[in-house]
Amino acid sequence: MATDSKTLCIGDVCALQMGMTVRGRLETLEHGSLVLQLRDVDTSGVIDWKAVARIQAEDVRDRYRVEPGDIVFRSRGERTTAAVVSPNPEGSALVVAPLMILRPNKKLISADYLAWAINQAPVQRQFDEEAQGTNLRMVSKTTLEKATIAVPDHATQQRILEIDTLAELERALSQQLTAKQYDLMHRLLTDRAAQATQYRAAERITR
Repeated sequence: MATDSKTLCIGDVCALQMGMTVRGRLETLEHGSLVLQLRDVDTSGVIDWKAVARIQAEDVRDRYRVEPGDIVFRSRGERTTAAVVSPNPEGSALVVAPLMILRPNKKLISADYLAWAINQAPVQRQFDEEAQGTNLRMVSKTTLEKATIAVPDHATQQRILEIDTLAELERALSQQLTAKQYDLMHRLLTDRAAQATQYRAAERITR
């Protein structure tokens, strides 16, 4: 896949900021503003909207609210990955630190491609280098900003994402096939063992 691609810092292709700081325990409510926390973002890059809590938030700045097309980044934990904010019928959500908010420059990069690039091995290795010697893996805003990614044109970004989706589907189907083959082999072996037992029992009776 030949294409012109630029190597840019993540800070050059999006605006970054930390989620809002909350001191003390969040008091959750049945009604109120949705609030995204670290626990709500899966390490594979999926937001579990069903588990998102609500809080009373009247004086919170809009910059802490995310809309579809924004990205939230897990800046702390064993897996520091990104997730694209998907459309949510319940409306926008507030973001709490240590999650970070990324707002891609759509002229340069799509949200899906940026999140994908952050989650790949080259960027994760850059995070590893910065995190060496620390007990708790943390990625600072500065580290995220200066991490570099390849940024091709939009058409190529989309093709890469489509190929990655197909590759992931192939991997999943391959795993399913391997599991079915494993189960089939064990059923055959179990049947063979049962047949052998029945044969020996019948042989003893005929003696």
